[in-house]
Amino acid sequence: MKPNDTDWALLAALQHDAAQSNQALAERAGISPPTALRRVRRLHDEGLISAQVALLDEDRVAALQGHGLTAIVEVTLDRQGAEHQDAFERRAVADDAVRQCYRVAPGPDFVLLLRVPDMPAYQRLAERLFTQDANVRTVRAFFSVKRAKFETQVPLVRG
Repeated sequence: MKPNDTDWALLAALQHDAAQSNQALAERAGISPPTALRRVRRLHDEGLISAQVALLDEDRVAALQGHGLTAIVEVTLDRQGAEHQDAFERRAVADDAVRQCYRVAPGPDFVLLLRVPDMPAYQRLAERLFTQDANVRTVRAFFSVKRAKFETQVPLVRG
């Protein structure tokens, strides 16, 4: 079912604050609370809402648990076949330190966003994912010194 304006309003409100009460959500969308609840359940069932989570401030968590290191890594494979790309992708997404994994073109085959506690942890990850894989040709790592923007909301264009 294609979302209507009310559904888009609910999605926008939930992206802004998924912890708001059903009453507040209904008021923002201009509908009754039972209708809001029913529509949000349908949006979940249809897969438009994949999860409702709490976003933690990585820098504050890192300060409490020890430093933290974010790396953006470009990976180019030696053999380009789909089976080789699939194999690397499976290994990458299975690693807890890999926060995001993108297949890209042109240029490198993958761009990974990694989050590890420190440089020794990054070195262990590099050994695990890059050095031990004979199909990894090139790795270029960039280490974040500051995150200027982090956005989780999906732009909603109604048309």
